[in-house]
Amino acid sequence: MMESRLSILLVDDESNMRRIIEATLLREGYRVIPAEDGATALAILQRQPVQIIITDLKMPGIDGMTLLRECNQNYPDIPVIMLTAHGTVETAVEAMKIGAFDFISKPFDIAEIRYSLQKASARYNKNRLSYRGDGLMSPVSDPNTGDPLVQSRGIVAVSRQMKDILELVERVADSPSTVLITGESGTGKELVAGLIHEKSCRKTYPFIKVNCAAIPETLMESEFFGHERGAFTGAVTAKPGRFELADKGTLLLDEISEVSPEIQVKLLRAIQEREFERVGGIRTIQVDVRLIAASNLDLRREVDESRFRQDLYYRLNVIPIHLPALRERTEDIPFLVRFFIHRMNQRLKKVIDSISDEAMTMLIHYPWYGNIRELENIIERAVLLCQTSRLEKSDFNLVHPLLSHRPDSKTVGDVSQMISIKEFMQKQTDPLEKDLILDALVRTRGNVTRTAKLIGMSRKGLQIKLRKHGIDPRKLRGSPEFPLT
Repeated sequence: MMESRLSILLVDDESNMRRIIEATLLREGYRVIPAEDGATALAILQRQPVQIIITDLKMPGIDGMTLLRECNQNYPDIPVIMLTAHGTVETAVEAMKIGAFDFISKPFDIAEIRYSLQKASARYNKNRLSYRGDGLMSPVSDPNTGDPLVQSRGIVAVSRQMKDILELVERVADSPSTVLITGESGTGKELVAGLIHEKSCRKTYPFIKVNCAAIPETLMESEFFGHERGAFTGAVTAKPGRFELADKGTLLLDEISEVSPEIQVKLLRAIQEREFERVGGIRTIQVDVRLIAASNLDLRREVDESRFRQDLYYRLNVIPIHLPALRERTEDIPFLVRFFIHRMNQRLKKVIDSISDEAMTMLIHYPWYGNIRELENIIERAVLLCQTSRLEKSDFNLVHPLLSHRPDSKTVGDVSQMISIKEFMQKQTDPLEKDLILDALVRTRGNVTRTAKLIGMSRKGLQIKLRKHGIDPRKLRGSPEFPLT
């Protein structure tokens, strides 16, 4: 059973079906709020928080599609899963175009609902904390031109790097060419992908996002290309894949480096030929999809180390866009801070109207390894806990990672012998990372898949870490800490 107590609004006019699904969700550890129609669901949304919505499509009065439109307009952070016995590819595409998170056909498989809810839970948490535009305009403007700095989807650009990126987005948005967006976690890769879609001629068609790292390897092919009924255990009905749902629109493959070698081959064909077959199917399906890939790893290095196909890399890297880390664009930080303060004032019903110079200087010089996402979270916490109308340095619980290791001035050697911040942090965290992995391997008795799940990492990511630290799970067997059984 899950430890989560996320609230799910379950909307279905069939009482028996509602009770069956409710019992299933309760066993999974969710809190369920039932509603017999769309009007009741909207009333519930106005008076209590909901994290996920599961709604039937065909209902009297306010049907599922109307409810989806209302939620997309007024509650955009809540993932909506469509559940219907009347599912067709056309209906699925329409629902995804409007903003549905997923589409499940009746009769459904419990494992399919469980998997969809796990993805929706992750999306809800990401929506709450992610750096994204929400229609709120911050009172910040370019000091030279006076133009608003808050662009589409909440992208703030003062630095030359970010302005160049926005100009590049304008130039390439309407082309059919594949875009590869790289950058550290939290730099806004998904935002830029969304901006490309919004500025393209495809903007009226679906923008489908897939986090490749969140898909189990056994389900990856089905997730991308769909499956036919009976293709595998649990495939009780046919289901279109993300390529099919994104037809005429844009498909974002986030964390593309996590795609398995077997799927990379099929992905290459889908990109080159614009066609594929569903799992268990024989009919070739042709699609017109604009592909955007994103990665926080250096794919060129992944190719050199034989972890990513070279031919696929060249297919993806037609238009490269690299997003700089926040510590490389510090001139944007004051404007981002003001933007987030403005957003948090409205979200948290606060009245913070200023920030001290000392606090701002501290924020500018902080390394921000979590980038914009980390900055937003820090601002949210500070605004929430601040008891005055002005943010001070004391409102931020920040400790610079180098402060506790600052060398004494008498012992400082040649500057040329000093290491970079990145190297320093790696030296500090590598032993802790290795100990964590070893401990998890002991707990799972050397099972790599279970170890990856235990520490919240993809199996491929764990294998990379194992090679980095020289850990061979097979050699652990028989050791005193890990005896043979």
